[in-house]
Order: sequence, then C-alpha cells, then structure tokens
Amino acid sequence: MEHKERVFSGVQPTGNLHLGNYLGAIKRFVDLQKDHDCLYCVVDLHAITVWQEPAELTRNIREVAAAFIAAGIDPEQQIIFNQSQVSGHAELAWIFNCVARMGWLNRMTQFKEKAGKHRENASVGLFAYPNLMAADILLYRATHVPVGEDQKQHLELARDIAQKFNNDFSDSIEKAGFADGFFPLPEPLIAGPATRVMSLRNGSEKMSKSAASDMSRINLTDDADTIARKVKKAKTDPDALPSEVEGLEGRPEAANLVGIYAALADIEVGEVLKQFGGAGFGTFKPALVELAVERLAPISGEMKRLVGEAGEIDRILNQGADRAREIANPIMSKVRQIVGFIGD
Repeated sequence: MEHKERVFSGVQPTGNLHLGNYLGAIKRFVDLQKDHDCLYCVVDLHAITVWQEPAELTRNIREVAAAFIAAGIDPEQQIIFNQSQVSGHAELAWIFNCVARMGWLNRMTQFKEKAGKHRENASVGLFAYPNLMAADILLYRATHVPVGEDQKQHLELARDIAQKFNNDFSDSIEKAGFADGFFPLPEPLIAGPATRVMSLRNGSEKMSKSAASDMSRINLTDDADTIARKVKKAKTDPDALPSEVEGLEGRPEAANLVGIYAALADIEVGEVLKQFGGAGFGTFKPALVELAVERLAPISGEMKRLVGEAGEIDRILNQGADRAREIANPIMSKVRQIVGFIGD
C-alpha cells in the first residue's frame, strides 16, 4: 500500500542548545515544513536514559519547544509536542523490544560511546534507546527522517525493525487489510552543509554542551555581543582561506568556520571560498560575526521571551500532543490487533 509521506524528528531536552543543534537539526526542520507534513518532538523519554534533575528537565523541555518556534516552525501548521504525553511511544517501544534482537543493539556504536567503560552501570533504557527511536518514527508511520551522521545507524535499525515486524506478523497484517506490510521503511533526509558543527576551540571535536569551555560553542541563548566575542576568539590557523574546497583538507578549524558560514547563508562551501578565497581570518571572521548575529540573535531573543511564558509553551505542547495522538492512536490500535492483543 502507499504510505502517506510524513516527516518525524526530535531533539533531546538536555540543556544548552547550541549552534550545532540549530544547524544540524532545527534549521533543517524549518526548511522541511514548507513541503512536508511534520511532527517535531521534544524527546523527553530519551533524555531520562541518563539522570536528569526533574525541575531542570521541565525547563529544558520548554526551552527546546521555544527553540523550535523561535527558529520558525509554525505550531499551527506542524505538530510540536513532547514525547511523554503520547503513551504510544512507550507502548510501541516495548513491542519493538520484543521484535529487535540483542545482536542488533550490541552493534550500536552510540551506546558504546555513551556508556564507555561503565557499560554494566548504564541504564537498560540507554541500551534500548534505538528501539524507542524506531517507535518514535513508526508510531506515526513516518516515511522520512532528517538525520545527521551520528543517527544514520539508528535509522537503519528502525528500518530493520519495521521489516522484521512486517515479516513476523505478515499473515495478521494481511488479514488486517495491509497487503504490502504495515510499517513503511523510513528514508533518511540528509541535511546540507555543516550538519556536523565542530568546537570553536578544537576543530577536530564536535561542538558539545558538555565541553568545559563555554567559548567552544555558540549557545542559542547567547546575545549578539556574546556571539561576536566567541566567533572572534575562535581558533584558526595562520594561512589565508583557499579558493577551492580541497584546500580545507588538514585545516579543521578553517573548515569548521567556513562550513558554519555556508550553513547560515544557505550556500555551498565552494561559494563561500569563491567570495573569501585568499582572504585572511581578519577579513573572514567579521563577516561571519555579522552573518551569525543576523541569523541567531533574533532566535535568541524570541527564545528568551517564550521561555518566560511557560503557560504559552505548555499550551502549544498540549495542543500538539492532542494532534499527535489523533494520528498515533488508530495506528497503535491496529498494532495491538496485528500482534494479537485483546482490547481496543
């Protein structure tokens, strides 16, 4: 059967949203809403796979929702909600825990990176995180997911789980009236330039909220003066910018700043180098400051305004959850029927 085209993606509410989150995810969400039906989720169930202080988690959920809206996602046209308000996420994740295989999860590199040497002390939730991500997507029978490099493996697992569910329950699925499988195999939507934004202090490390130095990242709550100061102090090298993309090889800091400019300006890296090739960072950095402030300062200001209006954010999340359940509940009802459960 033909699956209705639908986009799903989410952002964890773990605090300190930064430029990497914006360019790698949120900006892409804004662009996708022009041509797609989208669900944008604050994935708070994922957040608690590691300890979260409850009051801080509440603030962070609202901050992510505020970032979505401040960046330009229209909550009237698209669906913005937090995951824990829609019980189908957890219910379908449990069913997928019983469909997915241990060997599949053991191959997930993100768990190995996050658990590190303390694997035995990691939560079961952290290990089973990819099954919940599959449930997030397939609960809405989403067909497309915007992903960065670090999420490609999880999307492949979601496809494997969908395929195995379709195969395991093929007779039941056909009896329910779905001749070509119940769940679609979701496709990745690969983002454009600078999907992997690196630290301003070390171009070989990913920009991170947990980095010791706040100067390593541009937070979405930074004001114009702070953005300017961080860009001006960003680590560079002594050479002029090249005129060709190949000239950025072996120059991680230069490549990072050029990539950030390209993503903020919505142009290719090659176009940036045509404009600035041969120029030093004394010329390039002021141009990057101007562009970054122009793009990010309005988002920062609107985020702060929205976070100060918790009731409005909660209203939007509640309304979004109602709309999400309207899609999810009939799908979950069919899943229960297919699996063989009695009841709705």
